[in-house]
Amino acid sequence: MKQLIECVPNFSEGRDMDVIRQITDAIEAVEGVKLLDVDPGKATNRTVVTFVGSPEAATEAAFQAIRKASELIDMSKHQGEHPRMGATDVCPLIPVAGISMEETVGWAQKLGARVGNDLNIPVYLYEAAASRPERRNLAVIRAGEYEALPEKLANPDWKPDFGPAAFNAKSGATVIGARDFLIAYNVNLNTTSVRRANSVAFDVREKGRVLNDPATGKPVKDAGGEPVRQPGVLKGVKAIGWYIEEYSIAQISMNITDINATPLHLAFEECHKSADRRGMRVTGSELVGLVPLHVMLEAGKYFLRKQRRSTGVSESELIKIAVKSMGLDELAPFDPQRKIIEYNLAAGDPAQQKKLIAKDLRDFADETASESPAPGGGSISAYVGALGAALATMVANLSSHKRGWDERWEEFGNAAEQGQGIKDALLRAVDEDTDAFNAIMAAFGLPKGNDEEKAARKAAIQAATKEAIKVPFNVMELAARSFSLIRQMADTGNPNSVSDAGVAALCARAAVRGAFLNVKINAPGLDDKDFTRQVLSDGARMVAEADEAEKTILAIVEEKIGA
Repeated sequence: MKQLIECVPNFSEGRDMDVIRQITDAIEAVEGVKLLDVDPGKATNRTVVTFVGSPEAATEAAFQAIRKASELIDMSKHQGEHPRMGATDVCPLIPVAGISMEETVGWAQKLGARVGNDLNIPVYLYEAAASRPERRNLAVIRAGEYEALPEKLANPDWKPDFGPAAFNAKSGATVIGARDFLIAYNVNLNTTSVRRANSVAFDVREKGRVLNDPATGKPVKDAGGEPVRQPGVLKGVKAIGWYIEEYSIAQISMNITDINATPLHLAFEECHKSADRRGMRVTGSELVGLVPLHVMLEAGKYFLRKQRRSTGVSESELIKIAVKSMGLDELAPFDPQRKIIEYNLAAGDPAQQKKLIAKDLRDFADETASESPAPGGGSISAYVGALGAALATMVANLSSHKRGWDERWEEFGNAAEQGQGIKDALLRAVDEDTDAFNAIMAAFGLPKGNDEEKAARKAAIQAATKEAIKVPFNVMELAARSFSLIRQMADTGNPNSVSDAGVAALCARAAVRGAFLNVKINAPGLDDKDFTRQVLSDGARMVAEADEAEKTILAIVEEKIGA
């Protein structure tokens, strides 16, 4: 698997677009890097940049950006709402694919050494790359901010991990590290009071607030003399309140460092509860940088469940529900293609644009009818199966929302969610089948001029042939799984849609039988006879079961239509 690192440097400039552009140009000049997002903030005077690439490319781009920022940004003149200590304030590396956190730490250390040695900027390592436990937390390293650096750098306990222990008035200091994916998230309040916003931040953030003695108003101390804290409700969350002059509102600014412990929607909800208790109202929120797709899908499902509505809707609908429920478009339009990391990575990829499922219905039909042998029967079988699962899902959603069936919304919602999963897997198989066919053609086209080339060609043909059997066999299994859902909808679903369940059964049987034809046509070309015997036996069984399931469902449908 290709190794991929995400880098999210924060630069202390959010107003001068020419400076920001020069920094991002330095990033994009590095081959093998894709710039995903540039998010400037005027009030914070800070820009968060997100890009991905191989470890070598990502760290090279990070170094070039840090160097450019040190040339263009003068920290002695910087003012902004966000805590900061350097022209490049923080530069985390995040493992995305094919690389461990331990390996990512190694790249962060290499980057830190290069920045410190070549640019003479004091560098501190944090999170997983921290050189000592007390430096893991960014807030601890950044305490006192830029203004405290002269005194901090003179303290032996705060000797930088790399670079000179001397104050760099122009560039300040930079924090470099390796961490898991973090969501930078701001929640908007209908107040201008930073104190009131901080009261909400203290309620929700993990470290909470320092307890004060009601009699003296002074912090309560424990036996060791340390302030006693009342923890907040959200694990893995750091938060402060601030005022954004650009929008004339106060916000709770959060870093969600553990999205498993605290999903995005939970952070929103707890801010909403705290604000409500304190007489304020949450009006919306904003994401700084990018967010993983699953976070948005979970949020969409959460808010649908709160409405007692089916969660078995499309991916795009779940995202729309999440955006509207959390007011993610209050301050600026929310573009899923730019803000969701998986969509952003796929955008502009020629391979993605060529996918069959990216075509409209007419183009797909025209491509099928053309002289090209792919897409062929295997892809069509997968698509027919997807339509069958989609019809069953439609009946489930109609049943979930049927007047008088309110107590059954969850039953049918769960069924619809199951159908969406089958549908999406079958849609992926549309392109997988064509890709498998193309791989066989490519293998047959390999050179065979000598024994070594012949052996390599034969091995490639065998591997491609096995894959060309596995893909339609998977289509058979997926379409076969849809029968239980279709039967459930025919039996207990909205009676006004029973004919749709019947059509779904016809589609599912066609998918199973059509995919089996593709299994059988490729089976003779495979040398692994034990494998072919097994899939042919299992395939014949699934065809017989599909025939019987279709017959049973159609009988139910005909009886209900006749009645």
